[in-house]
Amino acid sequence: MDERAAEHRVCYRCVVAGRVQGVFFRASTREQAMRLGVTGYARNLSDGRVEVLACGEAAAVAQLRDWLRIGPAMAEVTGVACEPLDYQGRPGFVID
Repeated sequence: MDERAAEHRVCYRCVVAGRVQGVFFRASTREQAMRLGVTGYARNLSDGRVEVLACGEAAAVAQLRDWLRIGPAMAEVTGVACEPLDYQGRPGFVID
């Protein structure tokens, strides 16, 4: 991979609040991530929120971040907080 391609790779840790557990949020996030070529994970947090790590090409990660604000049909997202992280090459997208 050339350096310019590597410069366009990003990682974000996002925490999604609202009715996001028990509504297929993690599975739907995985589907979206795989469609976009984004790697990382989605996991439930003990306080009812969902944590998402999204790594990949900047444009694809931006699309996933936009999707997180809506989520699947049964979800009711009330907020998404994202912070950039150093890029992490990860294999695939998993549900923790």
